[in-house]
Amino acid sequence: MSDIVTYEANGRIAVITLNRPEARNAVNGDVAEGLEAAIDRLEADDAVWVGIIQANTEGQSRPVFCAGADLKAINSGDAARLNTERGGFAGFVYRERRKPVIVAVDGLATAGGCEIVLAADLVVASTQSAFGLAEVKRNLIAGAGGLFRLPRAIGQAAAMEAILTGEPIPAERAFSLGLVSRLAAPGEALAEATKLAEQISQSAPMAVWESRQVVLAAAYADDATLKKMTNDAMRKVMSSEDLKEGLTAFIEKRPPNWQGR
Repeated sequence: MSDIVTYEANGRIAVITLNRPEARNAVNGDVAEGLEAAIDRLEADDAVWVGIIQANTEGQSRPVFCAGADLKAINSGDAARLNTERGGFAGFVYRERRKPVIVAVDGLATAGGCEIVLAADLVVASTQSAFGLAEVKRNLIAGAGGLFRLPRAIGQAAAMEAILTGEPIPAERAFSLGLVSRLAAPGEALAEATKLAEQISQSAPMAVWESRQVVLAAAYADDATLKKMTNDAMRKVMSSEDLKEGLTAFIEKRPPNWQGR
């Protein structure tokens, strides 16, 4: 792990920080490799069940979660490093993973930065945040999932307007449209995301991970496929050690001690 993307685990929660505030946390090759390595670490750590991605905005007069691709890196011929084989852009947007990731946004998430947000499972944003795909203003295409994930998140009409105008969506409107799960005061996005992660980590991890997969597939799979996925998930959790623990804890009226197996 490098200092440009940091990883800190505390109990069941890991916080991953984009740490390039002087460049508005724009994605270069080091950020892409660092974020992919952080997700690798999250997935491999059996003690951690939920991840949070935030950004360091210290010293920024107008906070920016992530400004997207580093145009200087592209101009210098380093564009290929902005994508990884497993994760795509930023090493994250197309990454297959098991554990839920919450993104804590406290500023502008634009272009590829917005596409990082859209690739997460849950979004917590401060009221000073905004979300935009500004590529059309530069004769570019939002090529990291934004063109199909934003309509899924907020509906076609609102997404079409945002994409074709390139204008950002303020946090309050993003919340009303369903992109943002929870709103927080400026400077409090990470704290609110941590509360959400703690709530998730109180649930049985296997059930959370299996349920997440079905919910994600609901955006594109047919009912027959989703029914099979649900039944397969049910069989998996019903045969786990945590099933007995959950039932015993209920009978004994105590919090369950989940093991994730």
